[in-house]
Amino acid sequence: METPHEMTTVAQVLEKLRVKKMDNEFRYTEEGFTAGKGKVYQPEDLEITKVFRFEGPSDPSDMSIVYIIEAKDGLQGYSLDAYGTYSEHEAGYDNFIRQVSVKGHEEQLLFEL
Repeated sequence: METPHEMTTVAQVLEKLRVKKMDNEFRYTEEGFTAGKGKVYQPEDLEITKVFRFEGPSDPSDMSIVYIIEAKDGLQGYSLDAYGTYSEHEAGYDNFIRQVSVKGHEEQLLFEL
């Protein structure tokens, strides 16, 4: 039975973000992350505030990570990353997201694939 604060699917997390007006999707481009607002963000402009990891044994589309991200200019949103055989990102995304600081972590491992 699901508790009121438990989110078990990617869709539930995305719906909660929509309700909180935090549904800006940060998408990777070669220039950096963009949220469709005309601005491009670099790793130092962003902070990951929460991470949801899904390993859906019955639903392969739920093999995903949702990064909740806040930009230094106050924009809040998310980046969705499918992993494993379902990943559609090029290596640039993986290298970019590893450079974004994680709230509560003083040191971030900086390396590229």
